[in-house]
Amino acid sequence: MTFLLIGFPLAVLAQEEELRPINDLNPAQREDQLINKDITIEGDKPPITDYLIISQDRDTTFVDTTLSLKKEYKFNYLRQDNFERLAFHNVGQPYNHLGRNFDFDLLSPRMGARARHNNYIEIEDVYDYYVPTPLTELYFKTVVNQGQQLDALFTSNLSPEFNFSIGYKGVRSAGDYINTLTSSGNFKFTANYVSKNGKYRLRAHTTFQDHLNQENGGLTSQSLENFRADLEDFSNRARLEPNLETAQSNLDGRRFYIHHDYELVGHRDSTSYYSGRIYNQAFYEDKYYRFTEDRPTNSFLGESYVNNGIRDKTDFEEGAIEVGAVFDHHLLGYYKAGIARRKYNYGYNRIIDQGTNVITNRLIGELYQFKAGFAKQIGKFDVSAQGGLNLAGELDGQFLKGKASYDFPLFQLAAGISVSSRAPDFNYQLFQSDYVNYNWQNSFSNVEKQELKFEMKSEKLLDVELSLTTLQDHVYFSENLITDNDGEITGYTARPFQADDDIAYLKIKAHREFKFLKYFGLDNSIMYQNLTQGSDIINLPQLTTRNTLYYKNRFFQKALLLQAGITARYFTEYSMDGYDPVLGEFYTQNSEELGGFPLIDLFINAKVRQTRIFFKLEHANQLVASNSDYFSAPRNPYRDFTIRFGLVWNFFL
Repeated sequence: MTFLLIGFPLAVLAQEEELRPINDLNPAQREDQLINKDITIEGDKPPITDYLIISQDRDTTFVDTTLSLKKEYKFNYLRQDNFERLAFHNVGQPYNHLGRNFDFDLLSPRMGARARHNNYIEIEDVYDYYVPTPLTELYFKTVVNQGQQLDALFTSNLSPEFNFSIGYKGVRSAGDYINTLTSSGNFKFTANYVSKNGKYRLRAHTTFQDHLNQENGGLTSQSLENFRADLEDFSNRARLEPNLETAQSNLDGRRFYIHHDYELVGHRDSTSYYSGRIYNQAFYEDKYYRFTEDRPTNSFLGESYVNNGIRDKTDFEEGAIEVGAVFDHHLLGYYKAGIARRKYNYGYNRIIDQGTNVITNRLIGELYQFKAGFAKQIGKFDVSAQGGLNLAGELDGQFLKGKASYDFPLFQLAAGISVSSRAPDFNYQLFQSDYVNYNWQNSFSNVEKQELKFEMKSEKLLDVELSLTTLQDHVYFSENLITDNDGEITGYTARPFQADDDIAYLKIKAHREFKFLKYFGLDNSIMYQNLTQGSDIINLPQLTTRNTLYYKNRFFQKALLLQAGITARYFTEYSMDGYDPVLGEFYTQNSEELGGFPLIDLFINAKVRQTRIFFKLEHANQLVASNSDYFSAPRNPYRDFTIRFGLVWNFFL
């Protein structure tokens, strides 16, 4: 951390910045045109549009240093809009679901522990840069208690052809409750090279990530009563007793990635364009999820095999190499096809004999996959498609996604369809633990998913998203309650199941912003959800809303831009998912309904030159609430009233 702040000039580019498209050319044309153009510096520094951000799909955008309401929504630990998420009380803990989004472009299972992957940098989360002068960005924000969070990135072009970036994101926060400390770090290094003639391109990155959470299992039954009663003696949350006092979980991973291609044929002029390239892509990733507990609490998570401490560790290694070709033509469109070999190694270093059942230690295999993509403008329609298929190997899987969009005078309309068949994540198939009830080996069928989606975007009307998703053989974790001899609930376990009935999920989101009286605005978002299922497997609030009334104006001869307002969030009561620290997953529970409470934040933000300053009173309505009945998950209260502040500082050398 000190090396990043002292060893490099203070001048930083954050992932929080909203990405703005350069033009409407196809991805290959955009990058070729922007990366290979001459850089001219006007005055002290080049224009901000020369500071480029390049995604894994080679879409090119530039740095945005404006202050807007979207920046307010994204000024958080994840640097993303949390409209469909509900944070736990401490920064760096998991987020519960207020809405669901399903992956359709995967062919193989993931490790699992998905609740702990919110801040895990995947391949598609890594960006490359192209900057005329060195650029750094510093994001800082206070935490809930005793700590800070920082996101820093430095990027520079050593030559017009070669760029590198180095970044670190870290957080440490003690939390208000016993045994809820979080400490995480994400380090990444990227390199991007384009030859002078533009024929050869290379991009590579490496990441090292560690995420530690103390796990307290939520509050005990007596502490929950004291919390809900809003007793003054327990306003200090450290006086409330947790279910787990010595448990913690770790998600650690490292990845090495390279992608390079070479143009065999190509032509560019003012009226025509085509390019034919061969490419090679490879990566290796090694990660593990570990749950430890010094003193097992048998009454809460059930019996354990050991008495001297829980030491669970799940290992996962994965690697792939892919070769293929890309052809892009200004009239014929964009085509991509490739063959990949993927290997995986998931499991443990022991075999468990349960008497009537033996649980193996490893799931090892390899897959041979075919992937393809297509994009073309047909008349006024933009059409694209992606697909993949497991040709050979231990696991079956395939997906297909298609999308078409059309620009009308007042709005843009898009429609898409997606289908997917994939094996469940590995922790549904095999799991081992020192806790007796957390050991299983299953042969589940592939999860089948289909989705039909419509989108309308219009600044003058409103933005609307409608999706209808159907699921067959859906897998999920479900709660099993533990009771004593008197029938009192003393704890729970979570185990995997596969649904017998189909599930239909309808989601409608709408957004509209109104501006009035020159300096005022009202931003409104609403989400309606409806589920049709044989039993309550996926539980979500029927209605979720967010409304922000704000004031925005310039002061001191326009040197200061001020933005201030109030945000109110609300979601209807529902059977909120529980969180399981042994698995690092959320599970379905239908014994308790939570929610139905408002969350009101007050904020004042300002911009001076390239610095944006944020100040917020989070959950301000808790100060006047008649009782404490706000939760992020069963047994886990949402955070109390908190004063938070921070900044995002861009410095261009």
